[in-house]
Amino acid sequence: MTFEEQLINKSYFETYMDSGNRTHPVQVLGELYLAEQKNDMPDLANIRFAQGEVYFHHKDYEAAIFKWENITNELEPWAKKNMGDAFLELGLLTSAEELFLSIETESDVLKIESGLQLLSLYIEQGKLDQAVAVIKKAVALDPDYPGVTEIARSFFEEQNDWGNAVELAVNEGIRTGSAKWFDILTQYVEQGRTAQFAPDYFNEALSVLFQVDRSRFEQLAVSLWQSYRNESTYMAWLREFNQLFSGMDGNRRDGWTELSAVYQESYFELINGDMLIKEISPLIPELLTNWLKITSPVNSLVAASSIIAWNEVFPGSITASAIHDAETLVLNSNEYHDGYKDSMMLFESIIKWAEEHGIEVGNKIKWMVEELHESNIHNMLVAGVSGNGKSSFVNTIVGEKLLTAPTAAVIRFMDQENPAAHEITDTEIRQITDVEDFKEAAGVSRKNHKNETIIDFKADFPFLRDHDLALIDTPGVNRNNYDRHPLYNYLRFADSLLFVLNASDPFTEKERDILGKISEFFPDLNIHFLLNKIDVIYGQQEATEVFDQTWAEVSQYYPDAKMFAFSSNYDNAQQLKDFSNFIKTTRNAVDLDQERTAKLQFFVRRAITYLLDKRVEIENNHMESISWNEEMVSKLNGAINQLGDIEEEKSRSIQKSFRKIKDETRAEIIEKVPELLRSCSDLVTEDSDFGKIHSEMDQEMNKRIEEYLEKTVLPKFHSDLNDWIQFSKDEFDQSQNYLDEMAEGFNSMYGEERISLDCDFRVLDDWRRDGDRMTNGVHYEKANIMNRSTPQAFFLKSAGKLLGVLPQNNTMLYNRYKSYLETEDYYEIGVTIAKKFLQQFEIFEKSIERDVNLFFKQPFIVLEESVEEAKNEIEHGKNELEKLRVNPELYRDPLTLYEVKLRQSEWMTAAGRG
Repeated sequence: MTFEEQLINKSYFETYMDSGNRTHPVQVLGELYLAEQKNDMPDLANIRFAQGEVYFHHKDYEAAIFKWENITNELEPWAKKNMGDAFLELGLLTSAEELFLSIETESDVLKIESGLQLLSLYIEQGKLDQAVAVIKKAVALDPDYPGVTEIARSFFEEQNDWGNAVELAVNEGIRTGSAKWFDILTQYVEQGRTAQFAPDYFNEALSVLFQVDRSRFEQLAVSLWQSYRNESTYMAWLREFNQLFSGMDGNRRDGWTELSAVYQESYFELINGDMLIKEISPLIPELLTNWLKITSPVNSLVAASSIIAWNEVFPGSITASAIHDAETLVLNSNEYHDGYKDSMMLFESIIKWAEEHGIEVGNKIKWMVEELHESNIHNMLVAGVSGNGKSSFVNTIVGEKLLTAPTAAVIRFMDQENPAAHEITDTEIRQITDVEDFKEAAGVSRKNHKNETIIDFKADFPFLRDHDLALIDTPGVNRNNYDRHPLYNYLRFADSLLFVLNASDPFTEKERDILGKISEFFPDLNIHFLLNKIDVIYGQQEATEVFDQTWAEVSQYYPDAKMFAFSSNYDNAQQLKDFSNFIKTTRNAVDLDQERTAKLQFFVRRAITYLLDKRVEIENNHMESISWNEEMVSKLNGAINQLGDIEEEKSRSIQKSFRKIKDETRAEIIEKVPELLRSCSDLVTEDSDFGKIHSEMDQEMNKRIEEYLEKTVLPKFHSDLNDWIQFSKDEFDQSQNYLDEMAEGFNSMYGEERISLDCDFRVLDDWRRDGDRMTNGVHYEKANIMNRSTPQAFFLKSAGKLLGVLPQNNTMLYNRYKSYLETEDYYEIGVTIAKKFLQQFEIFEKSIERDVNLFFKQPFIVLEESVEEAKNEIEHGKNELEKLRVNPELYRDPLTLYEVKLRQSEWMTAAGRG
């Protein structure tokens, strides 16, 4: 045992004990102490130190402290440490801490031992920060000190201090290269304890482990990879690790199965379309190169095809050596048989992406892809120039006269037990209900056929069923559709082309041009020929010569083709039998699965192209929509202004007409009432009672006025009011007709019945009701006519009372009264009567403007709502256009990455096929 070990274990006192001496150490040391004390210069420090150890072991801590506290030689630092231990045992933690901290020594052993004691003390006190500092300091002093790193690891784990625990494992792994520490680190990673660390923190540890144990390196790398996958630092991890791994000499012989699988998973995760190309393109080349370097046999084809596909879409991004290595792997791989399934999954993911972005991949593409599931069906496309008799041939094959005239649609006939027919365009799929509906959809009747329409006609077709055949009839090629004929869109869907020639003028230059164009774009398509209308040739020998001459010319261009002679006038049964034999000779031995996969991949590419073109179309549509809606806002605002002018004009006209009736009635009353009152003079006679005549005349005058109003004025006013309402109706009708034309014009621009500018004619009903109510009768209030406070009236009234009692005065009074009645000015009476009579009509007049406003209210609302809707459309269009223009990559990048996936699928399908 070394001297330091004796001090650590407090067994220094054993150096004073003789071997075999059974005397108690207390006695031995006491005797030595007494003996030393007798010397002239006694040195008692070492003996006192040893005595303290013995007392400590016997738990006499106070005696031990007493012995140790006066030691001043080289053992003083250890004495302080031992005193701290004693105070610790006594529970005097503060005193113990002070002693441990007061130790000054050059001995790392003593520093570590003191630190470990402080660790226990701080843990007991709950001073975890100090505890961490103490144990980290101890490890830093001498990590090889027995047990110190284990103590540190246990402490960190107990305190859930995973940061320091991971740091310890990393440092010890790097320092020692020990598998134990790397296993601990891997465990921490798998437990999710390392996510807080930047990815480059582990670079040195990974580098050391790669040299020490590649299997453990793979395990740690995969664990770290998975731990960063859903973190914000994932891209940093991919960058750091691949840069690190690029400098390592890993190779496929080392069997990196797990790491290769993680590479594959991450690559496809990066190109799934959720991230922009500019975000992943700096990472992908190195990632793919490293993956290829260590790819396992299970996914070597995937890795190799991925690297080739990426470089094809992003040329020059991968090194030439990596490309060469990948191409070698692909060529030497076994044939890949899941290409169809992979391509279908890719197509479905494109469809899903498009739907999520509010875009429809055309129904025609989706229909063709769906029909590829029928792998045992041979799709024969029938084409030819117009007038070559395709329809009669198709009718013979299907056994029904379905095509009676040239068609404008692409029609596919296929056998199916339950008949069904559908018209398919890019935007709609519609069920066809009967023969007439079929003819219209096919364009036979030329009423409403659409461009690029497919008719999927499935019914009981025995010949097609017996030969696993589907017949695709296309419109005839003519000079109007030569360059844009629909057949070019369906040639890749077809398994073979049967090109119809006219026996009277076969294989013309125009037909050769069409076939040349087909062969240029679809070089692998099997092309055969039907020589139609052979019956127009007189004589069997001449027909044979025409057939042979035509075939001789055709075979120069298409030596592998076959040709069949046909006529609708020949025996159908025999021709079907002959055509059956012809079909058998044209069926080449091909790999149907491979062919079907190639077709599917073609349509995947077409879907990608369709969506890329759709992006431009969407942008153009937004611009057109903005421009169109801006124009509509201008037109609608103009319509609102016009409507305001119409309303103002009609309101003014209707009010003027009503005011005219009212003014004429007022003038008539003012004119007629005085005349009526003056005519009352004939009621005065010399026999009248002049004492009461004022009252009698007043009563009679009011009676005559009321009768005049009731029987003359009111009926006329009622009639005039009805005429005014009719006039107003005519004005309203005129306005409504104008608005109907306006609405029709707008709806023509909208292309639908969106705007209806219906005015509220209930206003007229209200006016009629009000008119009937106001002219139902006269509510007449008697006027004060004869009892007015005028001098002459007052004089006559007084004279009548005074003089009327004397008969001789009657003549004089009679003359006076008669003269008064005939000459009196009744204008004010007329004005008053007119005012009272017209009072309710004047109130009605004030409401006319409001009622006219109500009449035009709904058209205003409709036009204003249309303006607001157009403005919203403009705002929406501008926002969408801004998105497209600011971040065009949000739309373009996912489609580019789908192109990468497609190229990879094509390479995998081609693997091992030479």
